[in-house]
Amino acid sequence: MIRIGVLNLQGDVSEHLEITYKALSKINIDADVIKVKTASDVLKSDGLIISGGESMVIGKLIENNGLRTTIINQNIPIMGTCAGMVLLAAETDYYQPLLGLIDMKVIRNGFGRQKQSFEEEIQILGDNFKGIFIRAPYAEKVGKNVEVLAKLDDKIVAVKQGKYIATAFHPELTEDTKIHEYFIKEVLKCVE
Repeated sequence: MIRIGVLNLQGDVSEHLEITYKALSKINIDADVIKVKTASDVLKSDGLIISGGESMVIGKLIENNGLRTTIINQNIPIMGTCAGMVLLAAETDYYQPLLGLIDMKVIRNGFGRQKQSFEEEIQILGDNFKGIFIRAPYAEKVGKNVEVLAKLDDKIVAVKQGKYIATAFHPELTEDTKIHEYFIKEVLKCVE
């Protein structure tokens, strides 16, 4: 049985737990979903979700709790949403702790501050998806090994590099499980 961890330092943790369970049920996969706070929790996980929240805070907590090296060395699929996208980046427009797992430069708050938050239909994985953008970042540029999964007005809002997936929007705040299903299938590919 696979185990998917949701980083439980700050952000949309409960929303990710809930939609991950829904996605597992929808595709009929038996798995555990756990909250991850420590390096030993990371080591028990076959995949990890880094939620939205405040990327600077989450990044500092990752470093202060000694999680950075374990997350990188565990070499498991990781999905980052919003702040998680920032943390997965190799570079941002602001100095902060990063995991550097996706070859991209991310612009934090790329669509504006809290008041500029919005919802917009986007095309991703061959289908429409309601993107919820809250102080959302976007990828300004990506490396040649990064697959662009979605754009909004020429701004890159979803990417995949190897087993790492990042979205600028919050799929956990919708009822649509397709992004989480996609991630779960990536985890399954890596444990087979």
